[in-house]
Amino acid sequence: MSDNVAEETGMLVRSITWKQGLFVALGVPILILPSLYDVAGYIWAFSIVMWTICVLQGFLQNTAYGEMVTTFPRAAGLPGCAQVVFTPENQTKKYDTGKLIGAFCAWCYWFAWTPVVAIFTVMTGLYLTFFVPALADFADASAMNATILNVVLGLIIVSVMLLIGSRGLTGGSRFGLILAIIAIVPMVVILAGAFFTGAPGGGALFDFSIITGEFLPPGWGSTNDIALLFGCFALAQWSGCAWETAALYGPEYKEPNKDVPKALFSCGIICLILYFFVSMAVFGSLGMLGIEDAGYATLGPIAEAVFGDIGGPIALTLLVAAMILIIQTGFLGSSRTLYYMAEEGNMPKFMKKQNKHGMPFNAMVVVSVFNLLLIVTATIEIGGIEGGGPVMILAASGIGYCLAHVIALSAYVKARTNIRFKNLERPFSAPKGWKYVAAGMVGYEAFVLIPALIYWMYDLFKPSYLPFVLAVVVFGMFFPIWFYTQNKNKAEAAAEA
Repeated sequence: MSDNVAEETGMLVRSITWKQGLFVALGVPILILPSLYDVAGYIWAFSIVMWTICVLQGFLQNTAYGEMVTTFPRAAGLPGCAQVVFTPENQTKKYDTGKLIGAFCAWCYWFAWTPVVAIFTVMTGLYLTFFVPALADFADASAMNATILNVVLGLIIVSVMLLIGSRGLTGGSRFGLILAIIAIVPMVVILAGAFFTGAPGGGALFDFSIITGEFLPPGWGSTNDIALLFGCFALAQWSGCAWETAALYGPEYKEPNKDVPKALFSCGIICLILYFFVSMAVFGSLGMLGIEDAGYATLGPIAEAVFGDIGGPIALTLLVAAMILIIQTGFLGSSRTLYYMAEEGNMPKFMKKQNKHGMPFNAMVVVSVFNLLLIVTATIEIGGIEGGGPVMILAASGIGYCLAHVIALSAYVKARTNIRFKNLERPFSAPKGWKYVAAGMVGYEAFVLIPALIYWMYDLFKPSYLPFVLAVVVFGMFFPIWFYTQNKNKAEAAAEA
């Protein structure tokens, strides 16, 4: 196979090194911020152990993905691989089953990552109110004021994203490195400072005895507690396993047999260190009471204690800038997902429309509107019940992430066992017997994490069922859209024949 393949073949050019693939995924650790508060509320300092295990889980899943995307280089990421694997050799049914499964996998991934825009817009608002008293006073006056603030902020952010994205601003490896540095450095600097300064009487803010003294809530260990623990795992994998992005560039690596494992495992090791460091630094600095007082703006009081009244807001401003860069990454990625789904005939052709710069502008508008609706849903008060904030969106999209893993890992197992695929060339191959690991992860995702996350949502948001309703509505939207698209495509093909 040639390294540089013509565009019409549908294959990607092998043009990046493992370092460039690593840079793309290094912005992942900032995704821990929306979950820190709620996860710690259930399992206290044990959350440090949970975050570490969650990243280790990523090694099990992402190794399989690294193999699969290099085995099927023509496919568009994991959903594309699923579509190839599940499409029957002789298609006789009215609708292509493989196309439906692959498209639903893509939709689940889309719903998993598109809310990055809404989640970090709300997070940005929370940090802004932390160090801008006037905004805090306005937001605290009423639930409606808080919603107005977030919607206005969302309108500003998505407008800027539309302006930048529509002009064709895309990132190469150098931009990926800059993004990674800007995303990680403010968070690391704030938390590292807690180990050396910040305590009111002088000395370090971080105190390891806080972790040992508040390792688990008193009396923890009931069946209910265990169920909620696995709900925390399901929520945490949304960020803890997200370094799979290093594997998804498999078809574009110059030497996939060498570059895939280097990029994948380097990123995994960095994430393992950072997730342990961030969760430990936050809990050891604030303790459970401090985390509850800070809410979702967990780094706010640490930045203030370490850098003072002047330096703290500066550090938090840099952190907000990092969040906006993550929003841009999620915005462009989710827009392209809709575009590629339309290219493959899984979404209406409306999503394929490009502007003069070659950017999928209609898809960008859809992503913008969808995220604004999510912001309203997460912050508005309905029937006396206030929205659940960023974690409400995250929990709903977390179900999509679990479902995407179920489909993608099932595709890997089939690709390893089915006679049609088992003898294909694999530029990067997982260790022998990895299909059994992947099969075990399918069961874990489907029968442990998804039910646990649904129960976790019920426990956190009762009597509101908004997160679950939101998930059901978004997943339910896919099927009428997909069948409508298939029928319209067939009608247009028949008219042209």
